[in-house]
Amino acid sequence: MPGAVVPCGRGADYISRRAPRPRLRTAEPAATGGRGGLAAASGGRGGMSGGAGGSERREERQRFPPPGKSRPISALRQNGLLQALVREAGQPAGAEISEELRRAQEEWEAVEEIQSGLWGTLASAAPPISFNEALQYFQTADLSECRKKVQATVRRQGLAALVHFLFGPPRLQPQLQGERELALAMAQCGLDDNERVHMRILQTIYKKLTRSRLGCPRYGAHWEELGFQGADPGTDLRGTGMLGLMQLLYFVMDAQTLPLAHEIFKLSRHETQNFPFCIMSVNITRIVIQALREECLSRECNRRQQVIAVLNDLYAAAFLQLYRLWKWQHKTIADSGFLLKELEFSAKKKPKQLLKSLEAYVNRGPAADGLLRPSPAPGDEMDFTGVCDPRVELEGEARLI
Repeated sequence: MPGAVVPCGRGADYISRRAPRPRLRTAEPAATGGRGGLAAASGGRGGMSGGAGGSERREERQRFPPPGKSRPISALRQNGLLQALVREAGQPAGAEISEELRRAQEEWEAVEEIQSGLWGTLASAAPPISFNEALQYFQTADLSECRKKVQATVRRQGLAALVHFLFGPPRLQPQLQGERELALAMAQCGLDDNERVHMRILQTIYKKLTRSRLGCPRYGAHWEELGFQGADPGTDLRGTGMLGLMQLLYFVMDAQTLPLAHEIFKLSRHETQNFPFCIMSVNITRIVIQALREECLSRECNRRQQVIAVLNDLYAAAFLQLYRLWKWQHKTIADSGFLLKELEFSAKKKPKQLLKSLEAYVNRGPAADGLLRPSPAPGDEMDFTGVCDPRVELEGEARLI
């Protein structure tokens, strides 16, 4: 009878063995009908023996595969035992199990969503951005706040202003002053995580230098491998802003200078001659900006009727000269401060000579040039060893910015 108490002993054991055993996967009323239903489903301790025990073991092996065989997360939600435990919600102990199961299931679903989101992000990674596309963005972007901070030229007073007016380089032509202001405004623009173009520039630089097809996280130790000082490249763009990244983007995206960029990056990871590549790049951009503000590049800009292109070429030429001197004179990081001062002097006083060296390198090509030891022509020699005045006293140790 449905309401009768099930007797104990051998008779009950016999009845439990003969009675059909309900499967846990099916939603039988006895399985959810209170304490009596639980007793009917279990049938006492004796019901665990015999042929039913063998079938249960086979079911357990199906539900729980041996170690080494993984099952997808979605398959765990279809586990029959877990579903049966959920259907035991009518009991107090079953309520606790169901609550734990619900929480575990929510955690598994969260893990599954994170995995799918991660792979979705990698699959839909933005393509590399070209220099021209990035430049068009800055040409149309609102840089009004950055333009307010721009100081186009160095302010001179008194005799220095008179000497510069009489004997200094020519002034930049009016039609080129807007392009100069754009370059200086980019130098005042910081790296913004919310600007997609900024992030694409950063990712493109990483992919080109490392020759990787995959992107990288916004923050992390991988940026130190590229030569930044920490996990956030944005903190190292002092004084150069996005112009520092734009010039590095030009360096790695131009087919004629990309081999040079790879060679310099390789030297920066040398066992004894290593140096922070991206920090060195930022320092060279700083030199270029200073040469522009002191009107040292006005003659070349007026001749070519371009400003940003001249800045990029001077940047690449200065990096080329730095590479040659660093490699063949066996420079180390201890020499970086003095070498940058010499390079700054050449960029301001002999920019045309630097640009000619880049032009010669590009015309010969990386294979023909081989980045050999420079041998300038007589009368056109760059004596870097005598540029820095030995009487100049530096405050502390000469270091990179």
